[in-house]
Amino acid sequence: MTARASKSTASAAARYSVGIDLGTTNSAMAEVDLAVQPAGPGEPLPAPLPVEAPQIVSPGEVAPRELLPSFVYLPSPHEAQKGAFALPWGDPGHVVGAYARDRGAQVPGRLVSSAKSWLSHPGVDKRGQLLPMGAEAEVPRISPVEASARIVSHLRAAWDATHEDDKLADQAVTLTVPASFDAAARELTVQAAAQAGLGNLTLLEEPQAALYAWVQSAGDSWRKLVHPGDVILVVDIGGGTSDFSLIGVGEEEGRLSLTRLAVGDHILLGGDNVDLALAHLVRSRLEAEGRKLDSWQFTALTHASRQAKEHPELQSRGKVPLAIPGRGSGLVGGTVRTELSVAELRSVVEGFFPDVSIDAAPAQQRRLGLTTLGLPYAQDPAVTRHLAAFLRRAGGAEKKKGASFLHPTALLFNGGVFKDTGLQEIVGKQVDRWVTAEGGAPLRRLVPFSLDLSVAHGAAYSGLARRGRGIRIRGGTARAYYVGIESAAPAVPGYPAPLRAACLAPFGMEEGSSLEIPGLEVGAVVGEKSSFRFFASSARREDQPGTVVEDVSELQELPAIEAELPAREGSAGEVLPVGLRASVTEVGTLALELFARDEKHAGGAWKLEFSVRGE
Repeated sequence: MTARASKSTASAAARYSVGIDLGTTNSAMAEVDLAVQPAGPGEPLPAPLPVEAPQIVSPGEVAPRELLPSFVYLPSPHEAQKGAFALPWGDPGHVVGAYARDRGAQVPGRLVSSAKSWLSHPGVDKRGQLLPMGAEAEVPRISPVEASARIVSHLRAAWDATHEDDKLADQAVTLTVPASFDAAARELTVQAAAQAGLGNLTLLEEPQAALYAWVQSAGDSWRKLVHPGDVILVVDIGGGTSDFSLIGVGEEEGRLSLTRLAVGDHILLGGDNVDLALAHLVRSRLEAEGRKLDSWQFTALTHASRQAKEHPELQSRGKVPLAIPGRGSGLVGGTVRTELSVAELRSVVEGFFPDVSIDAAPAQQRRLGLTTLGLPYAQDPAVTRHLAAFLRRAGGAEKKKGASFLHPTALLFNGGVFKDTGLQEIVGKQVDRWVTAEGGAPLRRLVPFSLDLSVAHGAAYSGLARRGRGIRIRGGTARAYYVGIESAAPAVPGYPAPLRAACLAPFGMEEGSSLEIPGLEVGAVVGEKSSFRFFASSARREDQPGTVVEDVSELQELPAIEAELPAREGSAGEVLPVGLRASVTEVGTLALELFARDEKHAGGAWKLEFSVRGE
């Protein structure tokens, strides 16, 4: 489980703190010059600045943009004429950014999208050549790790092209991940960054980054807007995911402090679902008119729907045109033309935010035995039901007596979905109703710095905070982690040996810390290949290192580790008494060490890493 990136003296001596928002739909980058000091006592810290990324906007045309769409297009040899996709730093042989997104809407079989969500897919080999899913035989495929690496590599090259004397690999880089990413997905993100040439970085949860951006933009006034005892609810809905976090406001030595209290599960529900719903709506309308689309065209319609809903003229004109490429002599010959209205968009979007009670739970549909390989999207599209379930689970010691859930007192939105301010109003009123029904006060609305750029800017600001030059949010691990322990028991036909799980790292364990698991007597097989099982929980926030969970069905199982612990001479196959030591690296990933307890193997120690092949 150890990370392949580590803190280095280079980052300690870096000139810039750089934040990278590796988004599902859009990525962004921001910087803070660490050499710039406040003008005087009480003066504000230097503000993060956006770093534009040059990208292909049409064949042969490059333009800088603050957002880099997180799409990778794999052009055919015919398309990739000499110089068509050349960038200031060379021709990588593929396209990342605006043209990749736009061209992919016309040729979806060559488009890789939602790479970040694939990194957290529990049922696929994230290093396998999977993407684009359903591509024809002549299209080269890449892995989710490779796709993410190509996006990060584009950002690194864009930085290096404009900072000739300060390479990005030498800066204090903070890369953001969803708060709901487990240890395996975080490790894969680190690997993708290392593959892109960024071996030294820190991971930061996206909702925390959004709150950092709000703190920075509010200046000293943030201390007047929130007070000790407040609980800030961060609702972050982007292109592919919905992330919920609760951050508490406390006081330390007379100064306000921020501590992350809870995070939600990884929910694949966001703007991509809206695009798909719009595509279904438009297809139904076309079919009623006698115009049918095949599956390839429906995929193209989904991408076209994304472009239409974000079209700047949709709100002003009330509708925008839609064009779906034809398939020659197929079901539809020639381009299919129609339009999308703002009324249709509104009806679809509001369907994702129904009015529900606080005791609502996401619906679980019965699955068919066979399904196509794809992302594990949320089965219930109602964001408000997922939010209600999160607030109920997030209780703990902070919940007031008699309350059915932990009452937030302030609300911060993030993510492109909330560019529709009407949705901010819908969600805000919904949470207000839940809180006031139990005697709480309506939530204060915190004004986000930028729904598109907050995460990148907040990540850059966090580099200042880690150097003692700004308020720091105490986070640590977003869930508790456990290792499976098989109980010694007589063999019984048809019944496996009982399995328990011992807590390795409690919720909130800080980066850069390590601990030895107390009171745990276990043995490890050496000299033979063995399977190590790991689990996690975002709900069991009170468990301490060594706490034993008898029923592992309460936990979320992570990918197992297949490993052979090297044996010393004459000890192959033995079961050695070992102790366990867990640590959270400075990068923000989890590491586990087994150390021998017997005199014969004194000093022997083994480290385990997450296996990301053949999961």
